[in-house]
Amino acid sequence: MSAVIYIHGKGGSAAEAEHYRQLFPSCEVTGLAYAGSVPWEAGKEIHEAVRKRKAGCGRMILIASSIGAFFAMNADIEREISRAFFISPIVDMEKLITDRMARFGVTESALREKGVIHTDPGEDLSWKYLCYVREHPVHWNVPTDILYGSADTLTTMETMAAFAQSHRARLTIMEGGEHWFHTEGQMQFLDNWIRTSLPRKDG
Repeated sequence: MSAVIYIHGKGGSAAEAEHYRQLFPSCEVTGLAYAGSVPWEAGKEIHEAVRKRKAGCGRMILIASSIGAFFAMNADIEREISRAFFISPIVDMEKLITDRMARFGVTESALREKGVIHTDPGEDLSWKYLCYVREHPVHWNVPTDILYGSADTLTTMETMAAFAQSHRARLTIMEGGEHWFHTEGQMQFLDNWIRTSLPRKDG
């Protein structure tokens, strides 16, 4: 039997996987709960969970949202995944971090010296995190479909398009869509995107 594993983004939960059962009626759909908030921790959890799940099924389809997609691409699971669907994925974490540093006037030398700098919105800037993403560039060769909202404030259209082109991923853009797909219209668009992207045998 084919299996679907769902990896949520920040603030999400494994329970969100329930939404995808209707889209994959012939598959066993599972949400992955992970505790790590940094790629070297979350990636290890995802790697172990995916390998364990893969042992009991045939094809495995990955659905990942936002930073969950970034963590998945850092989890060394490519050999286990047959197909992937990324929703508003973080595809260039280094740019996200350096853009945030620029917004708060944090220099690399200051971050290196302090290690961690707290910002007003509660998002910590971490020198260790920045070094990690620079030392571990994303390698992802799984056939992937990407859904991106034109009003996404975390990743620019240019960054997403460049990633899609370099990784031969199919990019679908929802005009006016946000980073967090949650409204009725956005979820209808998401569902139609998956249905039209799926080969008949995967539904």
